[in-house]
Amino acid sequence: MAKILIKNIKGLVQAGENIPAVRKGSQMQELDVMEDAYLALEDSEVIGYGLMNDWEGIIDWRDVEIIDAEGCFVLPAFIDSHTHSVFAKTREEEFVDRIHGLSYEEIAAKGGGILNSARKLAALSEDELYEAAKIRVEKIIQSGTGALEIKSGYGLSLEGELKMLRVIKRLKENMPISIKATFLGAHAYPVAFKENKRGYIDLLIDEMLPIIQKENLADYIDVFCERNYFSVDEMEEILKAGIAIGLKPKVHVNQFSILGGVKKAIELGAISVDHLEEIDDQDLEALKNSTSIPTLLPGCSHFLSIPYGDARRIISAGLPLALASDFNPGSSPNYHLMTILSLACVKQKITPEEAINALTINAAAAVELSDTHGKIALGRRSPILMTKEIPSLAYLAYAFGEDHVQRIFL
Repeated sequence: MAKILIKNIKGLVQAGENIPAVRKGSQMQELDVMEDAYLALEDSEVIGYGLMNDWEGIIDWRDVEIIDAEGCFVLPAFIDSHTHSVFAKTREEEFVDRIHGLSYEEIAAKGGGILNSARKLAALSEDELYEAAKIRVEKIIQSGTGALEIKSGYGLSLEGELKMLRVIKRLKENMPISIKATFLGAHAYPVAFKENKRGYIDLLIDEMLPIIQKENLADYIDVFCERNYFSVDEMEEILKAGIAIGLKPKVHVNQFSILGGVKKAIELGAISVDHLEEIDDQDLEALKNSTSIPTLLPGCSHFLSIPYGDARRIISAGLPLALASDFNPGSSPNYHLMTILSLACVKQKITPEEAINALTINAAAAVELSDTHGKIALGRRSPILMTKEIPSLAYLAYAFGEDHVQRIFL
């Protein structure tokens, strides 16, 4: 049995038996930090924690690895509840196009964006796609992420979407962290269906979903509800078809415009509503009467130079807030959640305490991992990270160019 004692911890974060599954509104400012603490693990399970003065004699620690965390913080590994981590190639040429003045929508109109990724993905075999994604996920873990959601959506064909979802399933089976799979066939209309949107929706519902159900390839279903992509009515039809085979909605809404997608997604039981760069009072009221987790993606706003989601408005409305990377090759080529933490504090004016809650317990709720992830408690086996020696938790957001992760316990 592998036994580990982490001692002299400067701050043991989010550790406790009564920490709520979600923190909302002003509660998000609350963060449990135990100073001068220890944490005991056996075969990755938390079997003890508390103040250093109290640890001796509680546990038989023969054959134990002892780690001195003097000056370091220990906290639950972050959860990334919205990513597109399986893709074929990067898209830095579009990055240069944006520098030259083209907008995201103008790049998409000339065949770039999601359609560009779909073309590149079609050229790779499943094994090639898996090997590239495996390396990527290993880097994601080392950056401090302990659970991950991954979407399809760069296939945009029966073969391509199934290839992506099968790769995600292999990652779920072989990676040492929890991974949730989301079917995002409704990410964009492929070129072949540009004038036949009904035909593509039928392909999604009548051909893709039955195979996804048969092979158990997804946990969630997603739709990019946005102008020039999928309307609210189209989103509703696709989500209902997914719900009928046991998939739960997690949706892209309000990235560029407000169409009513938030209210409809909530009516359909969305676990989370993601992006929300644009939001209005009707959206906030709908969220107040739901269990959906509003999820903001500041990496996308930064990279595309579009408005940031109004985190303060969401929190002030008494709502929970989650943060995620939106890691993808086109609009957010960053998987470091420490960077997301800093962006949220700097650009969205939330405190480090609120941001840590958004990346731990609230992010866990956004992928239905509240029972296992997001906090440190007895009996849990979720990943834990230890920082390097730092002066305070706020330093994680303040020193945005540093690598703060010293070790991950899986």
